[in-house]
Amino acid sequence: MSVCVLCSAPDATAVALAHVEDVVTLCPICAAAVAGDISPGPRWRCLGDAIWSEDAGTQIAAWRLLTALPGEPWAVEVLETVYLDPEVLARAEAGQGGAGQGEAASDVVHRDSNGAMLVAGDTVTLIKDLPVKGTSMVAKRGTAVRGIRLVPDNADHIEGRVNGQQIVILCQYVKKSA
Repeated sequence: MSVCVLCSAPDATAVALAHVEDVVTLCPICAAAVAGDISPGPRWRCLGDAIWSEDAGTQIAAWRLLTALPGEPWAVEVLETVYLDPEVLARAEAGQGGAGQGEAASDVVHRDSNGAMLVAGDTVTLIKDLPVKGTSMVAKRGTAVRGIRLVPDNADHIEGRVNGQQIVILCQYVKKSA
């Protein structure tokens, strides 16, 4: 009997992941979620363990489901702490763009102050002190922001964690770290 690689439920079957050649063993609920039918809830906490699997297909499926749960603070936290190999991350992002965005989302290119292209997961450095709106915090020049996320509908904005707080940063105030 096969078990789901994400939630360990029995009676799992092989499922091909969209836009990549990976095949993973999923239960019917997880298979439906990977296909786009996902609703938030505690059931998905299993993804916090699955994302650390050594199997690239399992990592891709878990990453896609975690990104489909942006309203869940724990899911955002897991995505901020996980490191995926750049090739695996690129495969996980393949075909992703959000519902209804189609090809328009892939046309958005994020560039730093020097014109270097930014991709999700990059590390950037702030090139000037930035006051953070709504707080008394100032993000200091030279601060490294690791594991950035790209704002899909705005080429001028990225998201990152500075001093433990998730903030939106203008691309013109960062440079890509080597």
